[in-house]
Amino acid sequence: MIAMRRNTTVFVLPLALVFGTGLAGHAVASSMEEAPGPCRAQVLTAIAAIAPAYEGRTRKVASGQPGSIEAALRGYAPARFHPATEGTLSAPRPNASCPEGMANVLGRFCVDRWEGSLVEKTPDGGERAWSPYEVPAKDKSYVARSAKGVVPQGYISAKTAEAACHASGKRLCEAAEWRVACAGSEGTAFPYGPARTAGKCHDTGTSPMITFHVATMKRGWGLTELNDPRNNQLEGTLAVTGAFPDCVNDFGVYDMVGNLHEWTADPNGTFQGGYYLDTSLHGDGCAYRTISHGFEYHDYSTGFRCCADVR
Repeated sequence: MIAMRRNTTVFVLPLALVFGTGLAGHAVASSMEEAPGPCRAQVLTAIAAIAPAYEGRTRKVASGQPGSIEAALRGYAPARFHPATEGTLSAPRPNASCPEGMANVLGRFCVDRWEGSLVEKTPDGGERAWSPYEVPAKDKSYVARSAKGVVPQGYISAKTAEAACHASGKRLCEAAEWRVACAGSEGTAFPYGPARTAGKCHDTGTSPMITFHVATMKRGWGLTELNDPRNNQLEGTLAVTGAFPDCVNDFGVYDMVGNLHEWTADPNGTFQGGYYLDTSLHGDGCAYRTISHGFEYHDYSTGFRCCADVR
């Protein structure tokens, strides 16, 4: 375990996330039996929140069976309680449609097919490119974009992501929506199926923290190191959207596991799906989520995608 600093507080980062050696795929998560009561209840609430998506549906892997999203959620409960808001799923609408570039999730909501990127809004009403390797500036406004073959935006907070989604006529996905969008119509633990297949998603890579910041590791890394623009420019780190063509579900949504964590609309601060050094330490695949950071937190691993209501 490696000590790091979040603002002025030292916290601990698992070695698998630091070194990127594949250890993350073999990490032992907290079980429901080991977790405190409030944490176990939180898992059950998360399972209940996605249940309407699969009611009355015949699935190849039944609810709660190994390989299902429900079983993946039961496989991990946080050791310490942090509040989290799951959100709700809208009722399905007959003949529902979605904007171009978004996938229709069971007639309930729309989700971007690709991880989000940003363009900056200029004072004259125009737009200009924004580097995905830079922390978005607090005094600027951004519009969310979703496209294949581009570098997605890291270093972003949920607050900035939410505003960028709204500026594009969309919104951040609710936590429950995000999971259903990830698990596909069959509700599997991974977008591509019930069992992990190494390399289908961007779930291993090179650690930029060891490459660039080993000299400050002993004292604990702070936000300066964690938001270094070099981190995601290092070879073997962040990939362009769609670079892993098998990391897709039957909705046609890509990269929901790995590459970058993705913020959700939980005002307490929740990001899901893992990133290129970890897709299992806080739950497996589509069940992965981190709930211990605030809504304005950001580092090189945090990204986003947008959702929208069906039309």
